[in-house]
Amino acid sequence: MDERVNQPVGVPSSEGTPAGADLGGLLKRCARGDESAFASFYDATSSRAWGVALRVVRNRAQAEEVMQEAYLTAWRQSGRFNPKRGRAEAWFLTIVHRTAVDRVRSAEASTRREQKYGEQSYDAPEHDATASAVHRSLEARRVHGALEALTELQRQAVELAYWGGYTHTEVAGILDIPVGTAKTRIRDGLIRLRDTLGVEA
Repeated sequence: MDERVNQPVGVPSSEGTPAGADLGGLLKRCARGDESAFASFYDATSSRAWGVALRVVRNRAQAEEVMQEAYLTAWRQSGRFNPKRGRAEAWFLTIVHRTAVDRVRSAEASTRREQKYGEQSYDAPEHDATASAVHRSLEARRVHGALEALTELQRQAVELAYWGGYTHTEVAGILDIPVGTAKTRIRDGLIRLRDTLGVEA
């Protein structure tokens, strides 16, 4: 077994992205249970994946857990990757981002439960705080539902730009498209989000 498979997942590899790495081909091999392919995939993607995870959760320990879960998901779902629907790196970074967002939502839900318990300890609970927490939860669900209404390419571009923290140029590089095309996808995605959420321009 390749010794890199035993490297703690969650710590970005220092090897960086190999020039011309065929990530789609590596995923196909992962789907067949090829552990050396998984190690190569990890080396090629861990730096950018770490950047996405850390930008979302803003905590190194949490980011490491997100990385572990995301790579496990990628290993298990590698057979589902379809190169006709996008690049392998974008497919994986979407997994990382969604895993990180789920981690943040879980932490927020835990905080709300603690706040609710604390409020119940008083004779006069702070209804305004509770209403605000409920409102934030409902808004998060609306945004998540609106994202699902985008095309996959629009969703990837918007998630990378606004939740991953990447510039238009970086998004273009990750998705392997011209910068102008990346800007168009982000713009069209945001317009569709606005219309779905009923937000006035």
